Amino acid sequence: MKQKSSEPANLPIVCDADTLRSLIRKKAVRVIDVRKAEDYQAGHIPTAVSLPLARLLSDDKPETVVCLLEEFGIAEKMPVVIYDDTFGALAARVAWTFQYVGHSNTALLETTFKQWKELGLETETKPRTYPKTKHPLMVRQEMYADAAYVEAAQSDQGKLIVDSRERLNFLTEHIPTARNIPYTMLGVDGNILRKAEDLKRMIENRGISPESEIITYCGSVGTLSGLAYYALKLAGYNNVKLYPKSFKEWKSLGKPKDEFKEATYWDLSAE
Repeated sequence: MKQKSSEPANLPIVCDADTLRSLIRKKAVRVIDVRKAEDYQAGHIPTAVSLPLARLLSDDKPETVVCLLEEFGIAEKMPVVIYDDTFGALAARVAWTFQYVGHSNTALLETTFKQWKELGLETETKPRTYPKTKHPLMVRQEMYADAAYVEAAQSDQGKLIVDSRERLNFLTEHIPTARNIPYTMLGVDGNILRKAEDLKRMIENRGISPESEIITYCGSVGTLSGLAYYALKLAGYNNVKLYPKSFKEWKSLGKPKDEFKEATYWDLSAE
């Protein structure tokens, strides 16, 4: 069935620049800039509002996040596109959080702001605000994992834990049973994520079945693992969770970890 023009566009996981520009012209999208406030003030994508990642992380309780959606005038079905200048990792953490509290129509911009400018695309310095709106809170618990859930997953053959840190960090210490998909392997040629078929091939080559439930984590706040979360989703892995408090919390809780005291080499199996 053809989508009526009055209905909001349903965004894919990654939104290309041309699609975003078209939505901006139609005033049919909310663009979120998650860089630092001073970077936003120096220039941003037209119509974008500023939501520095630090502000979100200072209080990311679902009720507080919904208040942010309302502050930015984001109604329940409005398309939202998020970008950063950090290869998509900061944007991924914010996008995941929006979807976790119930705003499913959220996408990552395929490029960083630096690449947007290098393509010669429009920017502005005008700060943007919008009339407040109402947004329902619908927590999607199936997207989230805490430390207890990760610990239980270690002994469940149907669940896999994925560490998205760089290979040497993983080899030095990691959550037992975790497999490594370094975040550095997820993007290519100026795009924050590779094409779906390339991601699928890379992930399957690590012995990770599409039937598995996968839990991603990284070093501290779920940015690198947020990007891995969306890479897995783009590759067709439907049952994915993020452990947003990640390895920092795991260690602070005194949970077991695997360590390699002589991890001073690069494991070429990661290539």
